[in-house]
Amino acid sequence: MTISYAHMLQFSTSFLNGKLSFTSDNKGRRTHILPFASLERPDKNIVIDPKVDSLLDSVKWDDKGLAVAIAQNVDTGAILMQGFANREAVFTTLSSRKATFFSRSRSTLWTKGETSNNFINIHDVFLDCDRDSIIYLGKPDGPTCHTGAETCYYTSVFDSLKQQEIEGNRLALTSLYSLESTISQRKAELAEEENGKPSWTKRLLLNDKLLCSKIREEANELCQTLENNEDKSRTASEMADVLYHAMVLLAVKDVKVEDVLQVLRQRFFQSGIEEKKSRVSKKSEQD
Repeated sequence: MTISYAHMLQFSTSFLNGKLSFTSDNKGRRTHILPFASLERPDKNIVIDPKVDSLLDSVKWDDKGLAVAIAQNVDTGAILMQGFANREAVFTTLSSRKATFFSRSRSTLWTKGETSNNFINIHDVFLDCDRDSIIYLGKPDGPTCHTGAETCYYTSVFDSLKQQEIEGNRLALTSLYSLESTISQRKAELAEEENGKPSWTKRLLLNDKLLCSKIREEANELCQTLENNEDKSRTASEMADVLYHAMVLLAVKDVKVEDVLQVLRQRFFQSGIEEKKSRVSKKSEQD
């Protein structure tokens, strides 16, 4: 499949800075420099960036011209889905910043979200050490799986082997998100009739004053591990307490850890001093 010249002009982005650039030929005319090569070069005025051409050449495509492509959530780290990509699919992904794959059954490119609008917006693309598989690191607009699940990975093999029935989908979560899921479950259970003594998490969810006092207490104990030169294990333990109690507060406020990580990611390329000033200026405007 060939990407049209118009398509490449519409979505072309620089490999380094995301901008379409130009150069002049020997007659002084400006020609478009497209950083990513397609399988065919439909216009003689298109100048292919040799570095990117070489990069795509370095991928170890299989005998059908494909490589495994895995989409991963840039904030949560969750594996969203797995598909296959050919040279054109990677080109389209890099240029459109939407995760694009190659359909083996239909022998055509397809962009995740083209029918559901649940696009995966690409922040970066990684090749593995052998250059035979690809990671699309991005932010999904909605559920990735056609079933409506957040990711396509929600079946635990260990649960299946134990013949253990799980209500709903149990997503493949990292430790942080497993904790968030447990706290959310405890919050949902608050509406149910409570038999016996409530768990510590439920007590915190029900008592804002207790929750805030524990966050302040644990934060102070974390600082003491530095001030008193305590060992690393003590610091890790106190930080775990701070994280847990802070995440309960997030649950009370209906804020996701993913939302916090997104804010952090947006600050990666901004000076901490500048970010602090922007907060002050925004507050002044509101006042």
